[in-house]
Amino acid sequence: MSRPRLRKNGARYCCLLVLLAVILLSACSGEASVQSRPGGEVSSISILAPLHFPQTPSKDIVAEIEKLTGVKLDITWVPEGVYTDKMNTALTTNSLGKVTFVKFTDSNLVKNVIRSGAFWEIGPYLQDFPNLKQLDASILKQSAVDGKVYGLYTERPSSRQGIIIRKDWLDRLHLNKPQTLDELYEVMKQFTYNDPDGNGKADTLGLVDRNDLVYGVFKTLSSYFGTPNNWKLVNGRFIPEFETPEYMDTMNFMRKLYKEKIINQDFALTSKEVQRDQFIRGTAGIFIGSMTDAKRLSIEAQAINPRAELTLINRIKGPQGYKVWSIPNYNGLYLFSKKAIATEQELKRVLGFFDRTMDKDVANLMMYGIEGRHYKLKDGKVILPDETSQLRVYEVNPLYSLMIADIGNKNIMGVAQKEQLTALADQLSEDNEQFLVDDPTVSLSSTTFDEKNTELSAIIMDATYNYILGNLTAEGFRVEVEKWRAGGGDLIIQEYGEAEAGK
Repeated sequence: MSRPRLRKNGARYCCLLVLLAVILLSACSGEASVQSRPGGEVSSISILAPLHFPQTPSKDIVAEIEKLTGVKLDITWVPEGVYTDKMNTALTTNSLGKVTFVKFTDSNLVKNVIRSGAFWEIGPYLQDFPNLKQLDASILKQSAVDGKVYGLYTERPSSRQGIIIRKDWLDRLHLNKPQTLDELYEVMKQFTYNDPDGNGKADTLGLVDRNDLVYGVFKTLSSYFGTPNNWKLVNGRFIPEFETPEYMDTMNFMRKLYKEKIINQDFALTSKEVQRDQFIRGTAGIFIGSMTDAKRLSIEAQAINPRAELTLINRIKGPQGYKVWSIPNYNGLYLFSKKAIATEQELKRVLGFFDRTMDKDVANLMMYGIEGRHYKLKDGKVILPDETSQLRVYEVNPLYSLMIADIGNKNIMGVAQKEQLTALADQLSEDNEQFLVDDPTVSLSSTTFDEKNTELSAIIMDATYNYILGNLTAEGFRVEVEKWRAGGGDLIIQEYGEAEAGK
């Protein structure tokens, strides 16, 4: 009677061995599910993320990410143009989800919130995860607050800034790509007054801009003039960019474009969406900003006018040669709310999800989409055909906002063939590395800057716009700078100087 029981127990034992082998194999796999990461299974993660495209990513791809990671994603996608306002509202009403993205340009808005203890310090946990422990130490240091790591960074090159220009307009007017500031002005003028679209109407502009002195036209143009990147360090003393002759030269150039109606007259009030629309519809021939926008702009422009052809320029020679402003190598950070994530165990589960997204299967899904639909594979390399570029723009590319350290992630497959404009944008972004202008205060801290920069920068922003529009004289602009100094600017200069001396 005991023999049947022995057989039954033996079978159970064999099953347990098989199950154990499966578990061990899964644990050794480079593409383990999130359940094998520290903290175990995650049921749902709420994320506030920016949307840089007209629509949210493909539901099929999101569903596949959920399937692979074992996580239910509750993502609130917010259009990039209103993202800062939405994030601030969530902060001030204490209604954050588990994970919140903070743009690099908004990092000072949340420093004091971080210091108040609203977010988890995640630095001590990174070594527990196979992918997160390989994050770039220098970028983590750049993004740290008071030397502590609170966020997972989304990566980017130092500068993608350049000029997107209508090549078909250049060809029609027999113009070469501009290589200097004078040539750039001449092309803008010709695009405005010499009927580049050939319709016999005076209905074009040389340049279209928006109400953004950083990611609009102004900052990139100012770097061509040799303006420092936010601050200039001279003999241990910091000089704000707007007190330099180069900043004034840039304002004078913009003032000339405005007076001669070469730029859209309502640029100080224009949103990014309207700016893009004017360029897409052929109202303007030059768009200055991130060169990686070129492919999407081309797709949308050709949908309206199949003859529209774009190209890129990254080198414009100014008085000091080639210059372009840079930012640290991250777009922003994902922060983890202590209110929404109540325990250390839950934090580890959420970090495990992000670690899992860096594995080969999930990372490549987020980067390229679904094989056969969005890309092809040849000899282990990705082929990105032109005919599927529109699908990728609308279905895949919005997911880039969720990708952690994608440039440095070795699990992402290499690309053997890209669309022409995308390849050119990548090539010129790499070329920008040769003449970057860095911000010397990136690794420094100023308490007054953190507390008062929002109100102080508004003084300079308003003064800059009013000077360009002809509402302020040079002396009037200097008066506004003195207001900035008296309101806290002098303290910022002093504190940065002390921080520099104490390095």
